[in-house]
Amino acid sequence: MKPQIIIPIYHPDRRFLLLLRSIKNQTIDVPVLLIDSGPGVSYDDDIANMNVQVRKIDDSEFNHGGTRQMGMEMYPEADVYVFLTQDAILVNDYAIEKLLAVFHDRQIGCAYGRQIPHKGAGIFGEIAREINYPEKSHAYALADRKHHGVKTAFISNSFAAYRKEAMQQIGGFPQDTILSEDMYVAAKMLLAEWKVAYAANAMVYHSHDYTLFQEFRRYFDIGVFHARESWIQKEFGKAEGEGKRFIVAELKYILSHCPYRFPEMILRDGMKFLGYRLGLREHNLKRSWKKKLSMFPKYWDCPTA
Repeated sequence: MKPQIIIPIYHPDRRFLLLLRSIKNQTIDVPVLLIDSGPGVSYDDDIANMNVQVRKIDDSEFNHGGTRQMGMEMYPEADVYVFLTQDAILVNDYAIEKLLAVFHDRQIGCAYGRQIPHKGAGIFGEIAREINYPEKSHAYALADRKHHGVKTAFISNSFAAYRKEAMQQIGGFPQDTILSEDMYVAAKMLLAEWKVAYAANAMVYHSHDYTLFQEFRRYFDIGVFHARESWIQKEFGKAEGEGKRFIVAELKYILSHCPYRFPEMILRDGMKFLGYRLGLREHNLKRSWKKKLSMFPKYWDCPTA
């Protein structure tokens, strides 16, 4: 197996330096490509003794799918591509080894690891990780959509890996999605009879503490994605069904751990719902409004947006 790590970075902070150090301590030595689209904390000293290549691009060139596809095409000799985001930190020295191990099963097209909340994470960031990243591993095939719906195609590029053969078969990452390029690929792979694996023993620290308006903006973008890639819900079921299951699990967690946060939960979930529903109807909005409502306003400057 010839793996290649690819990490898009934009204005990285000191947490990114912790990621680099966690990669350096891994049980296996995997070459790293950093695709840098914006200045941030200096990392030159941290990569001095690592097998790291840096590719600089203008921030106007960045696209969640297109930039990752460019990174893969720079390393045609690799057969598995590992992706991390700059705010994820590998939990232990064998995280990458464990994630790559699932590819010994030739039916696995892509895989993702477990996300643990950062130390000091807020309650809602913690809940999202508890619900979406359980302790037990699994591998889903297309037939599992009957039981798991759109969750069958869930994956996160904060820590994920893709088999080159499978990526070539489905045409690689999309070039123009606002986000969820990972789900797009996972869904395509499932339809092509590959499996999507979840490796619970391959862990990273990764979480977000979004404000109410950030929740709204993120879910607006998710709504835009599902409106434009409507085939995913046609094949796997509506995202609203998974949203209801999440709220039920979230409610149980809140009531058992911090019931006084229940009003905030209602407000947050309301903002998510409103953002998502508005995103589904983005075709009725002017581009100027989309830029204001989106978490990625620069996306709307693209001709294809």
